[in-house]
Amino acid sequence: FLSLNFSDSPPFHMLGNMVAVGVLMAFLLSVMLLPALMTVLPAGRATRSRLSAGPMTAFAHWVVAHRRALLVGNLTVAIFLIALIPTNETNDSPIDQFQRGLQFREDAEFVNQRLTGVTYLNYSLYSGRENGVTNPAYLQTVEDFANWLRSQDRVRHVNAFTDVMKRLNRNMHGDDPAWYRLPRDQALAAQYLLLYEMSLPFGLDLTNQVSFDKAYTKVTINLSKSSANEIIEMDRRAQQWLRENAPESMWTEGASANLMFAHISKRNIASMLVGLCAALVLISAILLLALRSVRIGLISLVPNLIPLGIAFGAWALISGEVGLGIATTMGMTIGIVVDDTVHFLSKYLRARRERGLNPEQAVVYAFETVGIALVGTTVVLSAGFAILMGSLFKISVDLGAMSTLTILLAFLVDFLFLPPLLMYMEKRDEDDKTAAPVAA
Repeated sequence: FLSLNFSDSPPFHMLGNMVAVGVLMAFLLSVMLLPALMTVLPAGRATRSRLSAGPMTAFAHWVVAHRRALLVGNLTVAIFLIALIPTNETNDSPIDQFQRGLQFREDAEFVNQRLTGVTYLNYSLYSGRENGVTNPAYLQTVEDFANWLRSQDRVRHVNAFTDVMKRLNRNMHGDDPAWYRLPRDQALAAQYLLLYEMSLPFGLDLTNQVSFDKAYTKVTINLSKSSANEIIEMDRRAQQWLRENAPESMWTEGASANLMFAHISKRNIASMLVGLCAALVLISAILLLALRSVRIGLISLVPNLIPLGIAFGAWALISGEVGLGIATTMGMTIGIVVDDTVHFLSKYLRARRERGLNPEQAVVYAFETVGIALVGTTVVLSAGFAILMGSLFKISVDLGAMSTLTILLAFLVDFLFLPPLLMYMEKRDEDDKTAAPVAA
């Protein structure tokens, strides 16, 4: 959970830190308070649970009997789904993050369908000097840029200062449509601008379109409903046009809340990949120390990583769009699913080291001792994250859905893939040890 601090979103930092502190407090209470309560509070005589000895024993023997088929089948499914991961697309639609029925979503959809839309981009174009916005060459470049924007897909409306200048030029020539063009003399354009400013009612000015020093003008474009990728692509093409058709002083980047959140989604993916790598290194080191076996520690990484890969592959079939909520689950879930693996491997190693059981018997012992406990923790964790799917905010819904899916897949991997893998690896090691003297 601490890996969430690599996210670009501060709320996820708070989520990760609060949960990490909660986990540490739960650990301290479990090893300090719970044992004390167990010695003080009355309790009946402990008896062996038939619930764990019956179904789990039968299931364990079934896994042992079908270990080859389970190993090959799980590997095939895992490889197929993991191969689908590249088909996922990092994308977010700001409006779609809110469920239908919310007032904001309904109002935004109304504006998108019948008005100019709620998605916009702003471009602040520098004229090169103060009072330069009346330069005919500058005005013509702004006009060309605005006309190019109007010809682009998804662009519904373009608001540029040149429209004001063309209207003024027409008004000053008796509203003759032939004069609806930019003034070709800078002094005349400056006079038009002064006249327009002087005619505005009290409290209104042009600072929403022209900077105070008359060095910049703003071009605003309104887009139809667009995803994060479409917003970023529109800005990329606009910047490319400016580099190819405008002087260097006018080169600029788009700016808006829509563009900001679009880039946050993209950057969050990259930052969470860094967080995933950091979490993986720390978790691997802890497993190697806790299990006291480099080989078993490395094997344990397989059932911890495969569920995440399968989940993202399955998500490509379910949705195919990875947004802010989905990206957050990468580092978070690996710290959750490792719990089942540690419990199963610790019992397996105990059976091998202390009881001297063979791999098949050790697998049965592990199922009998922790099988029901793993079922219980999986149900609890899945139910807890599934609650988020009832949210009206898509980021929370995706976070809950992806986390629940990963936890359930981790449970299946620990029950159906890890035991066959352990038996296969142990048998191969024994065969190598047996064959070594013969080869010598």
